[in-house]
Amino acid sequence: AFCRGRIVRVPKGPLIRVVGTEVAIPCSVSDYDGPSEQNFDWEFSRETDFVRIVSTWDSTFTSEEYQKRVGRGDIKLRRSSNDAVELVIRNIQPADQGRYKCSTPSTDATVQGNYDAEVQVKVISDGLSVSSSKGHSSTPLRLSEGDSFRLHCSAVTTSPEHTHLHVTWQIKSGSAWQDILSLTHEGKFQPGAGYEERYRNGDIRLDTGANDTYRLSVSQASSADGGAYRCLVSEWVRGADGSWQRIQEKSVEIASVSIQQTDVVISTSNVSVTERDSLDLTCNITTDRSGIFQAEVMWFFSASPDDTLSDAQLLLSMDRDSVVSDSTLISLSHVDRNSYRLLVRDVDVEDSGYYFCEAAIWVPLHNGSWHKVVERTSAPVSVVVTALEPDYDVFLNASKTPKFSDDPTELNCRITNAQDTEANLRFTVSWYYRQRLPSDDVVTDELLATMDADWTLLPGDRSRERIQNGEIIFSKRSVNTFSLRIQWTSESDRGDYFCVISAWSRHRNNSWVKSKDVTSAPVNIFWATQDYTLTVEAVKLKPFFVAGHTFEMTCKVSSKNIKTPRYSVLITAEKPLTDQSNPNGTTRIISLNQDSVVRLEDWTDQTRVDGVVLEKVQENEFRYRMYQTQISDAGLYRCVVTAWSPGGGGMWREAVNGLSNPIQIDFQTSGPMFNVSVHSDSPTIYQGEVADLLCIVTMEGMALEPDDVSFDVSWFAVRSFALDREPILLASLDRRGIVMQSRRNGSSDISLERISPLEFRLRVHGCEDHDFGNHYCVVTPWVRSATGVWQREPDIKAKPIFLSVKMDVLNAFKYPLLIGIGLATVIGLLSCLIGYCSSRWCCKKEVQETRRERRRLMSMEMD
Repeated sequence: AFCRGRIVRVPKGPLIRVVGTEVAIPCSVSDYDGPSEQNFDWEFSRETDFVRIVSTWDSTFTSEEYQKRVGRGDIKLRRSSNDAVELVIRNIQPADQGRYKCSTPSTDATVQGNYDAEVQVKVISDGLSVSSSKGHSSTPLRLSEGDSFRLHCSAVTTSPEHTHLHVTWQIKSGSAWQDILSLTHEGKFQPGAGYEERYRNGDIRLDTGANDTYRLSVSQASSADGGAYRCLVSEWVRGADGSWQRIQEKSVEIASVSIQQTDVVISTSNVSVTERDSLDLTCNITTDRSGIFQAEVMWFFSASPDDTLSDAQLLLSMDRDSVVSDSTLISLSHVDRNSYRLLVRDVDVEDSGYYFCEAAIWVPLHNGSWHKVVERTSAPVSVVVTALEPDYDVFLNASKTPKFSDDPTELNCRITNAQDTEANLRFTVSWYYRQRLPSDDVVTDELLATMDADWTLLPGDRSRERIQNGEIIFSKRSVNTFSLRIQWTSESDRGDYFCVISAWSRHRNNSWVKSKDVTSAPVNIFWATQDYTLTVEAVKLKPFFVAGHTFEMTCKVSSKNIKTPRYSVLITAEKPLTDQSNPNGTTRIISLNQDSVVRLEDWTDQTRVDGVVLEKVQENEFRYRMYQTQISDAGLYRCVVTAWSPGGGGMWREAVNGLSNPIQIDFQTSGPMFNVSVHSDSPTIYQGEVADLLCIVTMEGMALEPDDVSFDVSWFAVRSFALDREPILLASLDRRGIVMQSRRNGSSDISLERISPLEFRLRVHGCEDHDFGNHYCVVTPWVRSATGVWQREPDIKAKPIFLSVKMDVLNAFKYPLLIGIGLATVIGLLSCLIGYCSSRWCCKKEVQETRRERRRLMSMEMD
């Protein structure tokens, strides 16, 4: 496995070649050192001495007797890779028979392996002959599609060696030859690409006959079988290594075959007929077949030209015995030998589409049975059936027009000048609305309702709800009159109206198909209106009040051009932006609708559910009261009023909106100022210890009695070094002393208590790792006014303090170290005891040692 040396290889001889052919002898080298591209020298010997032929690196290497052949290119070297070349000899002659040696100059550091190799080449005479069985090279054949034909080829060899023939039939329909079927030199049949299925079906066969004849049989010939046919024969011999080698190849053109293709064509192109007329189509079969045959014809119909036979509808068929399938309005007749006529009587609009025919040709066999030789489908023919459109006009007029809002509107759509109407015709209507704009903007038409062929009303999106409520009524007054009635016309109904009358025709299958649409001229519905006006004035009843008193304001409303109006009122407050309960600034407090139903909107203070009242004093006057006002109620208060007028069907419709002037609530007070801070004696603690955090409130300004001030305290934590996460509520203590704790996942616990009137302590018992972070408290002061009403002050947030939780390393490792030292001591003592006992009683042995004399050591020189 570790040995390595240069190896030069040539094919194992002898190499048998045919005189006059081109010979290529390969030579390769492997396991060499030096450059990747190796050079080669070729020499030739008939008996003993070698003559130099050609070299890859020395141009003067060639001997004199080979210089002319090398110069003409009859002998040359063809490099296939860096380590392989081929010696190519054109038109090899018997004089070239002998031994050929391939040598490689050494590029190795050490001489190992072989540097040349020899191969014996034997030149034999050409004994292969290939010819057509009829003597001439190419025979023209004219056939019809579906016919069968046979071609013969003769191939024989008189080679003195034991050779085998490889016969291949080829066809040339373009510029290249294509294999059809081969009988290989190993006696196997091999179909060419694209002929495998036909070979398995037996449509293509290759048979051998007498006198070295090879016969190609083709059944069911198609247009692809047209072209030039030749017989390609190659001679093969088995080499010394057992592999097959092709030594020569010859071919001869046998015949030129032309296939007359059978075609199926409909005599006419696109056809246009009128409804109730007849459709006449003819299917022609184009073929030059002269023998006995029968045709089978089928007519198909499809709505699309791309439909396949499986998707198309079979209309009528005629088998090869001229038996026609049954049909009432369609007939199929055999006009002549190759023509078949389709007649469709009383055509309808639904007969429009694409028609095509399929034809199959059958020929009799020798046993009396019939065989299908070809099947073709024609290109589709487009048939357009033009409907008989009725002639009529449409007139639209308004029998009732509104002069004021909520008046009724009635439109009548009439069919006039109807001509050529028959029993198989009916009319339906579609109503449309178009909004009229003062500008030139394009406005789309909105469908109000339409009728289908069965006179079923289909409402549009615009009027669906109003039709269900009975506000819009569609009816048919007579055979030729359709009406539209709007019970209560509103301003949004002003615009143009028009109707479309559709004519429907009955078909043979009793279905109805729309044949014509006629649109009427538009009718404009419009009346002059005056703009609504609404004025709202807010009045503050008490010019000055303090916190805890009742705030009271009235809203007076006046309107014009509104018929019997009713009002709905909404009270809004615009709080300062510092109010965190409503960051948008505007709050909807309470509302009163047009039916005097009161509703609390965004008033969410559960302790003051009954603290606001909105009532109707007069028809156009409303009063708003707020009891026990708080400092947080400061802001601008307005009345938002909506005027409603009675609409159709007892419904109220919105007319106009109005906004009052603002009324300000501003508490001028010189009460105390509160500050909050967080303090801890030990912000860094160990796990398991108790963390104490104090929330300290300080007051500035006026002094208050302890019973006149109270606080809501909430503790929060942010579990990060920076304040970049959402705060977590830990616990809260309201002013009544009720403590609320949030749910915790760890084993630590929390307690919150008031230790003085202005100090609140938070304790974290059994601290864990997840108890670290920034901790702060939020305090909400409550101050009792002189009237005895508690007032809520704005929330105050303290500056956070960071709590660190460390691990006690000594306590963590104390018990494991004591246990380890104790176990090690016990095991050591036990091992000493076992060793002592074993040496004392179990392993004791008397050893008798002879006494040796004490002698001097020899000197080093005596060693």
